Amino acid sequence: MRFTTARLCGGEALMAISADILDLDMLKAKNVAEEMGGTVKQSDDMMLLYDWNGMEVTVYPLGKVMFYPLQDKALCIKYATDILERIK
Repeated sequence: MRFTTARLCGGEALMAISADILDLDMLKAKNVAEEMGGTVKQSDDMMLLYDWNGMEVTVYPLGKVMFYPLQDKALCIKYATDILERIK
């Protein structure tokens, strides 16, 4: 997968933005988050918010994934690729 990244929250968060427009099944995304050991905090058709690996992760249906706190772009892309490949 190809991504662009954006720094958010004063540089404390990174968002991976898929180059391809996706239409993720958010119920499947919730199941994937739980299978990966995440603790789901909020889940609806617009976003999935969960705690995972010491971070707060937000997944959006169009293929954007935000990690807070995270500053390493390579890890951001690695984590986002893994998560989105499991959901697709």
